[in-house]
Amino acid sequence: MAVVRPNILTDDVARQKFGEGVNLLKQDFAGGVTTQTLGFGGTAFPVSTFDQFVIWHFVAMNTMTPEDAPNPRGRNAAHRGSIFLPWHRFMLLLFEWNLQRVLEDDTFGLPYWDWAADGDLDPADQVSSALWTDSGIGGDGNVSSGPFAYDENDPQSFRLHFYQDLRTGRFMYDAPGRALLRQLGSADSLPTTAEVADAVQSQTEYDSDDWDSGSPGFRNVVEGWIFSPPTAGSGLHNRVHVWIGGDMGPGTSPNDPAFYLNHCNVDRIWEAWMADHGRLYEPAPDRPGAPVGHRLNDTINSLVTSATTTPNQMLDLATLYTYDSLT
Repeated sequence: MAVVRPNILTDDVARQKFGEGVNLLKQDFAGGVTTQTLGFGGTAFPVSTFDQFVIWHFVAMNTMTPEDAPNPRGRNAAHRGSIFLPWHRFMLLLFEWNLQRVLEDDTFGLPYWDWAADGDLDPADQVSSALWTDSGIGGDGNVSSGPFAYDENDPQSFRLHFYQDLRTGRFMYDAPGRALLRQLGSADSLPTTAEVADAVQSQTEYDSDDWDSGSPGFRNVVEGWIFSPPTAGSGLHNRVHVWIGGDMGPGTSPNDPAFYLNHCNVDRIWEAWMADHGRLYEPAPDRPGAPVGHRLNDTINSLVTSATTTPNQMLDLATLYTYDSLT
């Protein structure tokens, strides 16, 4: 039976369970995964289930695709190319299944944050949205309240162990861990509902040649490298990362649970687009010049599963989940 993914700001139970489940995954080492089993050398540090997703995302962002060809716009295994939406859909699905496992609740649906609804507010009011309160997911700066609060005297409190240093860009491991950092309002404004509606309605192609951050099409508009309309000044998904700032900025952005709420909303927007335009994907396997790693039947890069999942398998998951609204 398909689960329903709800709006986190209108579903108190989903909001409470999301916070509880994330904290359980931070303390879940059942798989015995270490940095060595993930392919890193040196000392074998334990990696929680939550942190496996953080590392997976970081590695994907640093895996150029294809690896042996010119790639001036930095297309990687999860971003700046056609696979952006199915890659993150696969990641969300695995994260949702793990939340269901630790919560012992197979009806739990990963919630989304409709950031465009907040984007319709005055910019000064966006930072005081209910999402950033203690009853939401905590607030600005070094997060010290809410479900993901850091307490230096409590080793079980939410803390970052694997992260990309915000100054040097280096991938770091910190055994004691540190607080989650947000810098809300780092962009002028969140995207608006009008900008999302334009992306869904006006973009009739999923993607196009050269299948990178300069290509016209829905994928690139919703990822945020090009704007629609061109004067919108809002890069949708990218803009949300920048607006939250802090640990949502680097390749280890899944350290902030807001990452999943953002991407669940992006996935919802993709589902709305497919409802209007069909379950389309480009490039096809035989498309001349199509980059390896982004074609319809290429395997999605993954560190957290041995599955050989493809974009084609991510186009219709109605038997697994639906959204409470695509509006």
